[in-house]
Amino acid sequence: MSHPAIPLSLDELRALSLWTAECAEQALPVFEAVAPDDRRPRDAIEVVREFGAGGNRTKAIRTGAFAALKAAGEMVDPAAEAAARAAVGAAGSAYLHPFAAATQVKHIIAAAQYAAYALELASGEPADGDAVIRWAIERVPVVVREVLARYPEGAAGRGRLGELRRRLESALRQPSTS
Repeated sequence: MSHPAIPLSLDELRALSLWTAECAEQALPVFEAVAPDDRRPRDAIEVVREFGAGGNRTKAIRTGAFAALKAAGEMVDPAAEAAARAAVGAAGSAYLHPFAAATQVKHIIAAAQYAAYALELASGEPADGDAVIRWAIERVPVVVREVLARYPEGAAGRGRLGELRRRLESALRQPSTS
């Protein structure tokens, strides 16, 4: 199935990458509390932040994403796994594809969604996940809202993780109040 192309500039990808790095960074302490010597999620966030700051989109970003994904798969603790998946989401944001497919929305949403879920799982308090969603919404650059608006709605999934995604995506699709 062929999808229509969406205009997407390198500057837009960089702005998205910086925001997703900030979102994922919220959950790093959760991962590092369980695996203090494992730098894979931190490294994934750092390489995507370098791209966002004007660096090249290199193989290091994909390598970092796959390494963070591997770290997530090795976690027994669900909160640490979600924190590592937030880093995967951040690194994946640099590879948002410019075609109108709902599956691409994960490249925009995943870092914040999984960071919220990680903090909620770590504390056992849904309010902590809600706080991360609010934090992400308050700090999202207008350009990220504009990019998301070009894509069809993503599939949220079920359960609390899906609920966090629905709330985040819905809020980001609303006009900015700032």
